Amino acid sequence: MRPTDSLPPAPPTAVAPERPASVGAVVGLLVLFELTSGFLQGGIAPLLPEIGRELGIPDAELTWVISAQLLAAAVSVPVLGRLGDLYGHRKVLRGALVCVAAGTLLVALAPSLPVLLAGRVLMGPLAALLPLEIALVRDRLPLDPARSAIARLVGALALGTLLGGVVMGAVHEATGDVRTTLLVPAVLAVLCVPVSFLVIPESARTGGGRLDWPGAALLSLTMVLLLSGVSAAKDAGWLSGAVLGQLLLAVLLGSAWVVVELRTAEPLVDVRALADRRVAPFFLCAVAFGVVYFGSLSPDATFLAADPDRTGYGFGLSALEISLVALPAAVTAVVTSSLTARIAGRLGYVPALALAFALIGASFLVTAALHAEVWQLVAAKVLAGLGMGVALGALPTVIAESSDPSRTGVTTALYNNAKTLGGAVAGGVIVTLLAASAGPGPGDGTPAESGYVTVWLLCAVLAFGAAAVTAVARRAGRD
Repeated sequence: MRPTDSLPPAPPTAVAPERPASVGAVVGLLVLFELTSGFLQGGIAPLLPEIGRELGIPDAELTWVISAQLLAAAVSVPVLGRLGDLYGHRKVLRGALVCVAAGTLLVALAPSLPVLLAGRVLMGPLAALLPLEIALVRDRLPLDPARSAIARLVGALALGTLLGGVVMGAVHEATGDVRTTLLVPAVLAVLCVPVSFLVIPESARTGGGRLDWPGAALLSLTMVLLLSGVSAAKDAGWLSGAVLGQLLLAVLLGSAWVVVELRTAEPLVDVRALADRRVAPFFLCAVAFGVVYFGSLSPDATFLAADPDRTGYGFGLSALEISLVALPAAVTAVVTSSLTARIAGRLGYVPALALAFALIGASFLVTAALHAEVWQLVAAKVLAGLGMGVALGALPTVIAESSDPSRTGVTTALYNNAKTLGGAVAGGVIVTLLAASAGPGPGDGTPAESGYVTVWLLCAVLAFGAAAVTAVARRAGRD
């Protein structure tokens, strides 16, 4: 393989040349990592009700199992992306895989909720895998093959998500033990570590500078305070002093972070680039996409698993049955994500994204109105799959191609960061909405049906908003 001709001819640092490796072999290994990443992400949602029963976690609180990993991702993704730009994307990719493997093992063996959440936090670098892989691909391949490779990576992520839900559900059905089931993805994550030491080449060139540690620290504190305030609102209410104080402090620290980034020669996040009208709409869409993509995972699973005789809603489904309900939508997302380049080639990326978000919004509206039968939920999710597949494939490609080649890792990481931040904040908000709908008495902690409807309507509003923003956006360069 050779570096793409679009890269600068005289970078600050050049990595020593390595023995050439087959393009197919290298991309194939990266596809394996994305399959595993999708497996880890898709396999947890159907098991959430079982995890809750095993550890005694109320349904409304289960969203934090998803949000803990997203919170860690929101902080670690830009840091790892920038480290990849500075010291080599392959090197950082290996470190991220080690951290993810340790986290999955801790999740499988966790005796309590705090330990489980600690394992999920260690899995935060999972979201950094795709940006690091995109940076490697863009560094080593010309434009058209790079686009094709990125589409394959995104398709592998979607396929892994599909397989994760079905396989994890089937293993649980066969064993009846949630801990044994959780060891399956742990084994896959551990196996990826030695595989990463095979033929994957290091980045041909790296950027100069250093990591912005003050920016990373301020960003971390801002995220923690933001989610802490949202979490506290569940019990104390949004207007309580404790909640308002934490949210106000988060705003102040976030403002200080912006000032630090603007004054830093090598910022963790290029705030000026974020404010560019050609790019900013896509990052706003990434936040909204994170809310609807990640925020709906836990509510959908707990709704399907709810006992209708006790709650008045739900279907009492097992982990395998929940994964099978999600299967048609996952297949649809895999197909549409693999066809993203063709779809966008005909419509253009901006119209394709607008249509994708409109389909996602329509699916949540249908779900809010019609959820008394399983087939209604399946049909609505297939509609969402059509849109999510295109959005998953198009957004990172648009953002990667608009970035400076020497900062591709941190820029594409920022896309994932925006998406995961949306999911993390959504987790806290959804916990509050579902907990607020729970009735008093011994069944305390079980959300009312109206709580789920509110969540679905919120997702619909955000998706339609993203469609409107995308429809009026203008991106530099060719679609």
